[in-house]
Amino acid sequence: MIKVLIVDDSAVVRKILSEELGRYKDIEIIGTAVDPYVARDKIVKLQPDVITLDLEMPRMDGLSFLAKLMKHYPIPVVVLSSLTPKNSELALKALELGAVEVLGKPGTAYSTQNISQSLARAIRAASVAQIQRTPGKSETTAVTINTSTLLTNTTHKVVAIGASTGGTKAIEVVLSGMPASSPGTVIVQHMPEHFTSSFAKRLNELCQMEVREARDNDPVVTGVALIAPGNHHMLLHRSGGNYLVRLKDGPMVHYQRPSVDVLFQSVATQAGKNAIGVILTGMGADGAKGLFSMKESGAYTMAQNEESCVVFGMPKEAIKMGAVDKVVALSDMSRSIVQALQQRSD
Repeated sequence: MIKVLIVDDSAVVRKILSEELGRYKDIEIIGTAVDPYVARDKIVKLQPDVITLDLEMPRMDGLSFLAKLMKHYPIPVVVLSSLTPKNSELALKALELGAVEVLGKPGTAYSTQNISQSLARAIRAASVAQIQRTPGKSETTAVTINTSTLLTNTTHKVVAIGASTGGTKAIEVVLSGMPASSPGTVIVQHMPEHFTSSFAKRLNELCQMEVREARDNDPVVTGVALIAPGNHHMLLHRSGGNYLVRLKDGPMVHYQRPSVDVLFQSVATQAGKNAIGVILTGMGADGAKGLFSMKESGAYTMAQNEESCVVFGMPKEAIKMGAVDKVVALSDMSRSIVQALQQRSD
């Protein structure tokens, strides 16, 4: 049984979440708190396994509370945030501070049932996540690649990356270690709508590659990484000698939209041996079948190792399926991608 404490200043939200999460047999709501000060006392007294946290609260904001929590009493945190540009920036900061997952709050964009299902899955992932006391780059810093040996003959190559829980940090580490001359890169990170735009903008400030949220029919070109927008599947499409991405709606796959499997299956079909597939930290099995298809089509495939994963779910399923050519520590993933591309260049 996963013991959960709900921290939110809205009595309505506390009531909805308590009732909806109470329907799951493996989740027990052991308490609620109206602000961080009440939450602090209840955390010590009730010792929850996971807490859900609102970012906008009286007396102390959620980010300040999260920073103190991770420093003095690290515990898995799932952040619930309203779907606004301002709050998406705050949500990314929460992930930097150590939150395991970020979800959109119940409202017009999501039905109560949908958010409860997503929140239940996030709580399960958080309950098994590896939490660091002071999240930083000490164990996840990308190895600097010698860019004097620039990638050549890779304009027809594609790198496809998929991640979920813990993936925002993992993707940052991978992309920040890639040279500006890297092949076109397509990425699915399980994240709510609107949050992916802020995520892409932040990565663009940190990386040598250009990083942005994908638009329908965007070309996949050297030096650019495209992030699938939340609530849309992203597929790779080949048009003549060029690649582009297509965005579509459609049913969720593995409870996700965008889905890593949807992207990887399209990459297997459209790029084949010209692709590199990478599956990173995350809960569940999304991406395993797609990565297997990529490998069968001739692509080179890699998975993040257990020691560096926040949640060793998606990589584990891919490894069990026989979809992975190489298991790599996160700190060495950028180098491994570049080496694979150089070895497979014509």
